[in-house]
Amino acid sequence: MNSRPTTNYIPFKETNYFSDFICDYLAEKEELKEFYHRFPKLENFEAQIKEKGLSVRAQSRTILAETLKQQYKNIATSELTAEHIERLNLENTFTITTGHQLNLFTGPLYFLYKIISTINLAKQLQIAYPEYNFVPMYWMASEDHDFEEINYFNFKGKKIQWNSEQTGAVGHFNTEGLDEVFDVISLEFGGGKNAEQLKTWFKEGYLKHHNLADATLYLANALFGEHGLVIIDADDRELKRLFIPQMKQEMLEQTAFKTVSETNKKLEDLELKIQVNPREINLFYIKDGLRERIVESDGVYSVLDTDISWSKSELLDHLDEFPERFSPNVIMRPLYQEVILPNLCYIGGGGEMIYWLQLKSNFEAQNVTFPMLLLRNSALIKTTKQAEKLQKLHISDNDLFLDRHSFINKKVRKISNIDIDFSEQIQHLETQFKGLYDLAEQTDKSFVGAVKAQEVKQLKGLKHLEKRLLTAQKRKLADQISRCTELQEQLFPNQSLQERNTNFSELYLEFGEDLIPELLKALEPLKGEFLILNLK
Repeated sequence: MNSRPTTNYIPFKETNYFSDFICDYLAEKEELKEFYHRFPKLENFEAQIKEKGLSVRAQSRTILAETLKQQYKNIATSELTAEHIERLNLENTFTITTGHQLNLFTGPLYFLYKIISTINLAKQLQIAYPEYNFVPMYWMASEDHDFEEINYFNFKGKKIQWNSEQTGAVGHFNTEGLDEVFDVISLEFGGGKNAEQLKTWFKEGYLKHHNLADATLYLANALFGEHGLVIIDADDRELKRLFIPQMKQEMLEQTAFKTVSETNKKLEDLELKIQVNPREINLFYIKDGLRERIVESDGVYSVLDTDISWSKSELLDHLDEFPERFSPNVIMRPLYQEVILPNLCYIGGGGEMIYWLQLKSNFEAQNVTFPMLLLRNSALIKTTKQAEKLQKLHISDNDLFLDRHSFINKKVRKISNIDIDFSEQIQHLETQFKGLYDLAEQTDKSFVGAVKAQEVKQLKGLKHLEKRLLTAQKRKLADQISRCTELQEQLFPNQSLQERNTNFSELYLEFGEDLIPELLKALEPLKGEFLILNLK
């Protein structure tokens, strides 16, 4: 890119797209402090490093590094990623981790923001604490089974979808049928250098790998490997063997159910909408397309809706023999992650932050260090053309975050040559009625109700008139308003944040190989504000 992109920041609270709870967490409100360990500030990492370092065993590091080498054996690995994997053997190496589902072709844009936040925080820590090594890591949610959540991506208002009848853990899904999706995207992406690169990534990832986990590993590595990202598929026999003690405790003592239920009550007292509720046993059984809950009744453990069952001793023997068949659910997955990784900080979206805050008590009961929790970077990317149009139409960055109704009304008032804002008249009317109330009080108090009724009637009439005049002006200014709303719709598709809807391919077609380097320069993980980025 020829010149430096311009940036602007808006506090998360002012966007109106983030919950009060998340804004309270970012503001470090006192009532939330018991639900997290250390707030993610640069100076707090030193204590986290020392605490985590005491609990990571050398044997776990060896198994982790060897497993990753195996997973990367058929992948073109960058020197930096290979070095990061090797360094995981060292006691002074720690990870910064994000996790995400195996969305088709990365899914919404925030997949990129999560990983870039992780890479950039690792770099920042490397400068602040040079005596340690920091490895950015992406944890693939390969054991999830919510296929409908991941089997599509949006491209210029169209839903590009992969249909499959497969069941079970999505990482195991074979890639059959994705050749048809490739035919669709080939037409949609069109021609040119950037389009050809996108097609190559899709073809190499999804048509030349046998399952969705391997395809996602290829694609994430193609996008971020040169920046040292390490990608892990924790659906692995040897990694799960490290988690056997915690899985035994979960099945025999129902630890997560007790601890998380107690935390949930406290959070509900703070009027938080709970993200996840624990089961008595928070583990699945996975095998040959099956991923189903493990339940216990009268000392018999069974797999729901199957004829698979064990006595307590049989279950423990089976776990020791086949740990890869046991899969943590959303409650236990974070614990699994922190048991097998020398991790300091987890980076996630707003919903993830809330459910992680539900889990600290379970970590304490299992004697596992709770990681620092960082809200991922959020951004709105504008092209030069869009930025110029917004400037001509006098639309500010803050205007873009208004809901559609407020946005239109504000624009009508701004571009109209008539001042359709009755705030002053309403205030004047309210002042007049204040005098009438005083008069009624002094004369006959029974008239106060009549004065009130008259005030309500006149204020209602004034507001109704204002609304009618605004509607008339909207019709008169329809062309200009249409241009404004069209721009807002481009940047906020379906009136939601761009990052939650748009796929990276739309921006890659525009910016090509500059896209990720420019995002790496612009996103600051510890800044704690929403980024608006004008890419040149």
